[in-house]
Amino acid sequence: MIPPIVLAPLAGGPSTPELAAAVSNAGGLGFLGAGYLTAEELARRIARTRELTDEAIGVNLFVLTDTPVDDEALARYARELEPEARAYGVQLGDPRFDDDELAAKLEVVADAQVEFVSFAFGFLPAHDGWATVTSVDEAREAQARGASALVVQGTEAGGHRSTWDDSDDDTPLLTLLRAIGDVVDLPLVAAGGIATRDDVAAALDAGAVAAQVGTAFLLAPEAGTNDAHRRALASSGTTAVTRAFTGRKARGIVNRFMREHPDAPRAYPHVNNLTAPLRAAARGAGDENTINLWAGVNFAHTHARPAAETVAALRL
Repeated sequence: MIPPIVLAPLAGGPSTPELAAAVSNAGGLGFLGAGYLTAEELARRIARTRELTDEAIGVNLFVLTDTPVDDEALARYARELEPEARAYGVQLGDPRFDDDELAAKLEVVADAQVEFVSFAFGFLPAHDGWATVTSVDEAREAQARGASALVVQGTEAGGHRSTWDDSDDDTPLLTLLRAIGDVVDLPLVAAGGIATRDDVAAALDAGAVAAQVGTAFLLAPEAGTNDAHRRALASSGTTAVTRAFTGRKARGIVNRFMREHPDAPRAYPHVNNLTAPLRAAARGAGDENTINLWAGVNFAHTHARPAAETVAALRL
């Protein structure tokens, strides 16, 4: 059975064993984001989470495909970002493809007997797990490949759009839930802009069996959210979708970097690798104007409180 509140993976910093364990201990389902970690670090984090909870946990994995990119556009974007890097005294990274050590991480997850596994950006038919989908076509394909559940991600979600082909499909969550529920026979986990108990109720009314929530946990003391990101979440602002930081569409709080670099090429993880040293330096300096501030559209409802209190506030 899927618990009613599922922690979104929150890869890239906010995901911690402490946060995943706290959500599972509170009656939800805590997920670890495996993205950007080495396989060895993922194994360590799973082991640490097991020390903190006896409840079920989940791990989210990236499924990346090496598709052609516009090398000329990528080179232009690198030149555009060179002044940003010089200002921080760093070199831009190598804009290369990598598969995020998927094969090694699959072995780690299998060895650790993780109860729930979800996939972003694609789905592996040889592995029983949850597929993250953003369209009816992806939902049909995931069911045909043997997915056991679907995480239905609406355009309101913070962070990366989990489209399998990096398409521009931006369907709102409730519309997407109803459309997918009409064509597949799988449990649906709603994701995207869910910040209050009313949001959870609306998602369940639209056909979901559970709500996957990320932004609402970013200010929890158990989260690894950096200080600049925490300040932005606690301030007024708005969100928008950008490719500026990673080359893949993602929703975050609008800042200077997003406004000044609107023409990043469609190239993931190439742009992510390109900007990684710059973003690391900016995070170290506490500069919220030069880092990605992933957040869903309803981030204003985020509270600085223990994760267990957020689970209780969202449960019906």
